[in-house]
Amino acid sequence: MPDNTLSPAGAGLEFMEQTKYRNLKRSDQEKGLARPPLELPPAPGLPVMDLPKPATLAIPHLDLRMAIERRHSVRSYAKKPLSVDELSFLLWCTQGVKSEHGTHATFRTVPSAGARHAFETYLLVNDVDGLAPGLYRYLALTHRLCQMTTNPTLHIDIARACFDQDFIMRCGVAFLWTAVPYRMTWRYGERGYRDLHLDAGHVCQNLYLAAEAISCGVCAIAAFDDDAMAEILGIDGKEQFLIYLATVGKCETGP
Repeated sequence: MPDNTLSPAGAGLEFMEQTKYRNLKRSDQEKGLARPPLELPPAPGLPVMDLPKPATLAIPHLDLRMAIERRHSVRSYAKKPLSVDELSFLLWCTQGVKSEHGTHATFRTVPSAGARHAFETYLLVNDVDGLAPGLYRYLALTHRLCQMTTNPTLHIDIARACFDQDFIMRCGVAFLWTAVPYRMTWRYGERGYRDLHLDAGHVCQNLYLAAEAISCGVCAIAAFDDDAMAEILGIDGKEQFLIYLATVGKCETGP
């Protein structure tokens, strides 16, 4: 029989135990503390650009069952750029805001516990028409992009931080989702960390399915050096940390 005694080596089991409802303390929402903002603001002075509006995009229709049947991880991509329209479509499908409830909540194209939507979407752009290679952040509330850096070795640095998964360097764009945990724990306390990981799955599956409509392949990545990625993204790794990423690129052969 396995030894289920909780110990430093059993951090996962300890996490599950301590986040059971019977072990939770009052959340900050229950204490009447102010809710965190719905989105991190862009840093002053950084370029911000509008994206094509979702309603204007001419995206081929694809039967949902066909998209589900085709969906699989793709690590080899054609040397063909994505268009800005296609990128706009993928961003809307993964974090697009359908409506806002004042400053309290957003209702998006993906589910999130309590509509807390604790993610920020960063993009490693390698090959997208009209965009310089580099790091960007999606401003979901206004459907815009903020250009963070044009570091020419960024794709190499990120591939290394993902334990040399070199297909990252050959994708058209990589989606990097960071979590701002207080957006979730404000309502749910420590239990909210469970919800963050569930939400990551919702977001990434939407990316897989949406990519099928534009002849792109996706590969989700959960293996990365947390501290190295935090340094690359300029985040602290605690109040904001990378939770998941995925590469996207044009398929080498059609469906």
